[in-house]
Amino acid sequence: MVTTATGIEVLARFGRALADPIRCRVLVALREAPAHPADLAELLGISRTRLSNHLACLRDCGLVVAVPVGRRTRYELADPRLGHALDDLLAAVVAVATDRTCLDADEQNCCT
Repeated sequence: MVTTATGIEVLARFGRALADPIRCRVLVALREAPAHPADLAELLGISRTRLSNHLACLRDCGLVVAVPVGRRTRYELADPRLGHALDDLLAAVVAVATDRTCLDADEQNCCT
């Protein structure tokens, strides 16, 4: 897929996708293996409607793709390198943040 987005716009889309904990959980689950929406909803403990909204966001961000499988649709990461990028990002964030505490969103100086 060819896009005219700049590198900054692409990173912003990735950040927007990661800004929600449920979308993070979806990406981590899909890093492990492709999955059908019903299975993802059950795994994450959320409704299919709520999951559908998050999958639409991840598709719009270009991070996941829907693959038709018969009468069902399976979701997977758009590129296997995204799984490696998620692993690297998680390792880097954990390494940097081991001595820091992120305050709740209601408190001042929140990292969100």
